[in-house]
Amino acid sequence: MIYHTFAQLYDQLFDDELYAKWAAYTRDNGGPAAHRILDLAGGAGRLAVLLAKRGQDVTVADFSADMLSLASQHAAAAGVNLTLVEADMRNLAALGQYDLVTCFADSLCYLAGIDEVETTFQQVALHLRAGGRFLFDMITPYQTDVVYPGYMYNYEDDDHQRAFLWQSYGDDDVAHGVIHDLAFFNRLADGHYERIGETHFERSYPLKAIETALTRSGFTNVEVTADFGAAAPDEQTTRWFFSCRK
Repeated sequence: MIYHTFAQLYDQLFDDELYAKWAAYTRDNGGPAAHRILDLAGGAGRLAVLLAKRGQDVTVADFSADMLSLASQHAAAAGVNLTLVEADMRNLAALGQYDLVTCFADSLCYLAGIDEVETTFQQVALHLRAGGRFLFDMITPYQTDVVYPGYMYNYEDDDHQRAFLWQSYGDDDVAHGVIHDLAFFNRLADGHYERIGETHFERSYPLKAIETALTRSGFTNVEVTADFGAAAPDEQTTRWFFSCRK
């Protein structure tokens, strides 16, 4: 999948404010009532640490062993305990039952199609207790079709030790698909730079397709919002937030 070669660099550059917003969205949508939480595709565990600081039992499941290693480091630094499981979101057979499952950072958009998204929804449903909540976000077709094509972001730190280049293109072979070319540059002791690059593929889906997949997987009371739950979605919404019950 993704992030195997530069997990630490990705983790260092990710905006901490986003984790705080995901934590607030979780709190506002049933988080405090949940004793056992599964953070699916939880990466380096930064959201899980914020939830565990509230005294909740949090499991991080992620495909990347490198990311889970970072999650262990963040948990130790914060003085909290996390359960870390290396798992593919399409097969959660090794996991138990939870009161709440989260899956943020448009992680579902990296799956190969709506069938795999629905398979993941089914897996989540199997591991949610009756009445449990599933919270997740996904980028919209407006984001993939209008915002991302031609997008470019460049970063260089103050002492010129690291740089990050991100370019996005529309994927002509996939409906509502987008391709991200990512490159990190690390300055070595001899003054030269090491380049580490990856290509990521994302896709979005019409809202109706996602809602149908949720219904077929056994979810009810599906609420769709924008801006971390603060607004109603419209035609220019770039990311949907979903709250639903089993």
